[in-house]
Amino acid sequence: RDLVPGSQVLMRGTGTPNFGGPIVTGAGLVFIGAAMDNYLRAFDARSGKELWKGRLPAGGQATPMTYVWKGRQYVVIAAGGHSKSDTRRGDQIVAFALPE
Repeated sequence: RDLVPGSQVLMRGTGTPNFGGPIVTGAGLVFIGAAMDNYLRAFDARSGKELWKGRLPAGGQATPMTYVWKGRQYVVIAAGGHSKSDTRRGDQIVAFALPE
């Protein structure tokens, strides 16, 4: 939602129930890995178009975070699965570098 007028800006399905939240970068990328298919996805915040997806070793039922290291931006997510969602279990932290 646009916080000033409160109007909806984007609604986009992922095809499965979600157990986790999204993050939005300053460049207008929405990252979410909460779906039950073991992918972290990036969407355009304005159009809703899926721009990228990266395979996770286990369910990403967590909210991703972003950080910058040595001038490069990364997005990271815990891929641990969830006992209630019947996704693959694991104990990995996965980081992806955003394009320069």
